[in-house]
Order: sequence, then structure tokens, then C-alpha cells
Amino acid sequence: MTTATTTATLRRLYIDGTWCEADNGGTLGVINPATEEVIAEVAYGGRAETRRALEAAQRALPAWMKLTAWDRAKILKKTAELMRERADAIARTLTMEQGKPLAESKAEVLHSADTFEWFAEEGKRAYGQVIPHSIPGKRHITVKHPVGVVASISPWNFPVTLQARKIAPALAAGCTVVCKPASQTPLCLIQVFECMIEAGLPPGVANLVVGPAQEIGDEFLENPICRKISFTGSTEVGKQIMRGCAEHIKRVSLELGGHAPFIVFPDADPEVGAKIAVTGKFRNNGQVCIAPSRFYVHKDVEKKFTEAAVEFARALKLGNGLEPGVEVGPMFEKKAMQQTIDLVEDARRRGAKILTGGKRSDRFEKGYFFEPTVLTNVSGELRMMTEEPFAPVMPLLDFSKLDDVIRAANNTRYGLAAYVFTNDLTVAWRMAEGLEAGIIGINDPVPATPQCPFGGMKESGLGRELAHEGLEAYLETKYVSFKLREG
Repeated sequence: MTTATTTATLRRLYIDGTWCEADNGGTLGVINPATEEVIAEVAYGGRAETRRALEAAQRALPAWMKLTAWDRAKILKKTAELMRERADAIARTLTMEQGKPLAESKAEVLHSADTFEWFAEEGKRAYGQVIPHSIPGKRHITVKHPVGVVASISPWNFPVTLQARKIAPALAAGCTVVCKPASQTPLCLIQVFECMIEAGLPPGVANLVVGPAQEIGDEFLENPICRKISFTGSTEVGKQIMRGCAEHIKRVSLELGGHAPFIVFPDADPEVGAKIAVTGKFRNNGQVCIAPSRFYVHKDVEKKFTEAAVEFARALKLGNGLEPGVEVGPMFEKKAMQQTIDLVEDARRRGAKILTGGKRSDRFEKGYFFEPTVLTNVSGELRMMTEEPFAPVMPLLDFSKLDDVIRAANNTRYGLAAYVFTNDLTVAWRMAEGLEAGIIGINDPVPATPQCPFGGMKESGLGRELAHEGLEAYLETKYVSFKLREG
């Protein structure tokens, strides 16, 4: 952390309707992973700023929750419109601070705009119910009530999408929010906040703080104003948050780690399957919670699939995400690249064969560029088979029996996503029913969409985002019983 700005732009915190600096004037440099250069300085606060943001959200809550769902929807819809109008600019910022190719960044911004629009409409459907009475003279109903002040915490890999999935349903439900983005990627979310402000968001309804994760997280956990925490990140940190929430019985939503299998059956074209697999694997350099990370290929098509996968992986254009035609950008940061190097070296030591890639690219003087990697001769003891890899590595295994591959696919503590490539309806149904994952893509490597639930089983999370379930996560159900007068 630095205590003075550089020539780069200073971006501020947003608390109670005002852009402000950190109390101590502290800032943090945001680094472009393609150039390793500081592209901007952002105000870097802590517990005091977070406390003020929570207090602002508490003050704003009564008026915001009393607005009709239609009035809240107008602001969310206008936010979506402004995000679409500014998609190119926001995407450019996203690529510069996160590294993904510009086309992926723009798709993320547009997907997030769709999320705001979806919840603008879904907020109008926060239905209660009338329950048949069993005693004459009584009537029973349920009504929905906002949870209250919400803390939303997101990581760096999808800095717009993962906050949109929290902000939009919370605001639609009548909650107010305090957002903490990853310190390394706050700039694109600042631009989304500018859209919300221009759309008419009242002061205090949504606030933005950047600072040390431990400090801000402790304030969220210990401050009774905060009634819910919505977190996307690692399973280990999710467990810490869950334990911390127990002290005040805070509501919690957790979207955590994954280790998704991709299963290829022999009834479909293996070259087409390889193309789908490579697309899903190397999107955002494999730095995606639902990215396929273990590839089980039927022995009958193993050779053709492997050859095609290697060819497609080698053909991917690696480079600065702002350059035309680039399909794979740099890894997010130096630490992530070193972890990938360590994973590949562990596999090599244990007998894995590198078919393509396997090293840091030597084509770039700067930047965290790692070659898309395909491996075979893979055993279940490799680190990349037991830990969430979050890296551009594609380990290939084979199988011959359906029941065996289901057992292998489920043999993990994670259960976020799974993928199947088949044209056999019976196989597709058996896999959909047998795989232990909250999201299953059949011939679809990118299944996420605002109207469908997103979340995991086992240690991959708690609750669901998006869809109707995503709105319910920010609502309490109140039961009201009436005793009518006689006569």
C-alpha cells in the first residue's frame, strides 16, 4: 500500500452517496497483468470506512424497502441500459486490470447488465401466499420482507458479474448493500457504480469499500448492522465466514470452489467435443470456478479427442487481451502463474506427459503469460486432481463404463459444476441424475444465465444465486395469522 497518489488516476470509495478517499489517505496500485504496470491508484480503506458504509446502508434501508418493486425496478433497468451503452469502456477497464481478452470482458459486462434487468422484473414477483385455514374465523398469509443490510464480497476473476449477482437481487428485494470487490480489480465495479448513481440510486443504498480483506470481513462479521453476507471465493475462506456468521446468526450465501469433470462419450463427434472442451477449459485461462478441470474421455474416442484437443489448444492466440484476435490473456497475477508452474511440475514428477504447453511463455518480456497446457498419463494423486486448479491446465483420463466415470467424477469434496458430451438421451439423463453437482452442462461449456439457478453442492457452497432462488436469498418469509371478529 502507498500513501500518495501517482500520475495514474485515483479512484475513490463510495459511501453514503459520496465519493471519498480513505481516512488515512492510503491508496493501492492496480496492476495490469499483461504489462505489470500500475494503471491506477484506488483509495484503500479499512474497518472505519466499512463501518460508516454499513451505517449509511442502515439509514437508507427504511426508505428503500418502502419503495414499490416497480420503483426499484426503474433504477435497476436504467443501470442495465447504461451498462450496455458503456460496455466497451467498462470492458476495456476490466481487461486492463484482470487480463482476460476484450471479447470475454464485454460478454461479462453484457451478462451483468442482463442480470440487473432480470432482477428488476423478478423483484415484482416476490410473492407471498394465502394458506387455507383449519379453524373458523382465522386467516393465514405469508409476506416477504427484505433481509436488511447486505455485505457482498467477490473475487477478481469475474469482478463485474459476481457483484452483479449480489447487488441486483439485494436491491430488487429491498435490501441495501455494502460491496467489497477484490482489491486488485475494483476499477470496473467503480464504473458500474457510476451507472447506478446516474440511474437514480439514492445515497446509502449501495456503497463501495476497498481495503484489506481481513479488516473489512471482520467488520461485516462483527457489526450487527450487517444481516447477511454473500460471498464468492475459496472454500477455505467460505468456511471462516460461515463460522463467523454463527455469532450473530447472520444469513449467509456461499459460492465456493469447484473441480468440474468433463465427460466425453463415444456416441458423439470427438473433434466437436474437443473444441467444446478447450473452449470451456481455457476461458479466462481456466480461472473460472465452474471451469472443467478433469477430462474423462471414453477409450473408444480417446485418441481422436486427444489429438483434436492438443491441436485446438496449440492454436489459441496468447497475448494482451486488448489486442485483436487474442483468445487467452495473461494469468491474473504472478502468484497465480507460479501456482500453475508448481501444479505442472508436480504432474511431471509423478509421470504425467505434457502434450502441449507446460511452461511460462517465452514470447513476452513482461506479463504473466502461461501456455495452454494439455496433459495425459494422469493419476488421481496429482495436486491438480485434488486441489481446485484455477489454471490453464487440461488433464486427460480415460474410462469405459458409465457407472465407473460417475464414481470418479463424484470422488471430490467439490460439487459446483459438471459437463457431459453426448448425443444419447439416456446417457444424458443418467449423468444429470447421477452427478453430484449444482450445475450440469450437457454439450454446453458455458451454462450460466440470469434466469437459471447458480450454485453448488457439498463443499462448493450454500444457497443459489440468479433465478428465482437468487431473489429468495435476500428475503425473509413472515407468517401473519388473523383472528376475525365473530358475526
